[in-house]
Parts: sequence; C-alpha cells; structure tokens
Amino acid sequence: MPRFQPRVVLDTLNRHGVRYVIIGGVAATLHGSPLRTGDTVICPDVQSDNLDRLAAALRDLHARIRTEGVEGGLPFACDAAFLSRVALLNLETDAGDLDVSFTPSGTNGYDDLVAHVAAFDLDGVVAPTAALLDIIRSKTAANRPKDHASLPVLLELARKLGLAD
Repeated sequence: MPRFQPRVVLDTLNRHGVRYVIIGGVAATLHGSPLRTGDTVICPDVQSDNLDRLAAALRDLHARIRTEGVEGGLPFACDAAFLSRVALLNLETDAGDLDVSFTPSGTNGYDDLVAHVAAFDLDGVVAPTAALLDIIRSKTAANRPKDHASLPVLLELARKLGLAD
C-alpha cells in the first residue's frame, strides 16, 4: 500500500491547474483538528476544462479505483467524460488513497465550498481547504458513524476558534 502523502497529491493537482477544495479529515487537520485520517478527499470544480486537468493529474498519480479485495485497485477510463458521469470516486494512487467527491453531503459542490475557502501553505504547496464550518456541515449531513465520532471534536475546535457558540 502506498504511503499516505497528501502534499504530493495536492502538488500534483496544483501543477495541473486543477480547481478543487480539500474536504474531510485532511481539511479538518489543517484547521487544527487532532484527529488523523488515511486519505485525501477533494471536491473539484465540474467544468469540463477542469475535469480534463483533473484526469491528467490522476493519470500522473497512477490512480486506480480502490476496491476491497483487489490489490492495487482497478484501472478506469481516466478522462473528463468518465469523471463527468460519476458522483464519487475512491481511488488508490502512488501517494496514498484519494477520494474525489463531486457533491459532498450537505453541500452544493465546489461552487458552494469555494465561497469560504481557506488557503494553507504546506511548505510551498497551496492547499485550498474547505472552511471548518463547511466541513462540519458536510459531516453532519453525511450522518456516518465515523462522522458522528469526529463531530464533537470539530465542534469544540470551532468553539475555540470563535466560529460557533
């Protein structure tokens, strides 16, 4: 299994000029959450020119569909046409697991999330990151057990940062 290297994923996306917002655990960590994750999750802009750039970045990362019981993942048609027809991709890459969510729970996708984006600098790699309150909104709407476990920590962080009561 490839080592978890979110900085490599983000650098590759940035080099290709992909418009995206980091969501999920990596985004929460960038905001100061002590919780750790094992995958990078992004929400990309769905415009066709951006999907072309995203496909090129995914090819550079040697992305394959992550499937339980299939070591190394499954190859797929990594192009804008394929990307325009899916809602969520769970991928394995040379830099660890990468999930691509086109419309995360509780949001209207990229345009919604980019409105409050925070930019973090990771040693020269700019990381466009969903706002903490948007992360909380999405995790609340997703209503998964792992989100239930992380929400109290994220809500307390938001309170400490003066973002919530």
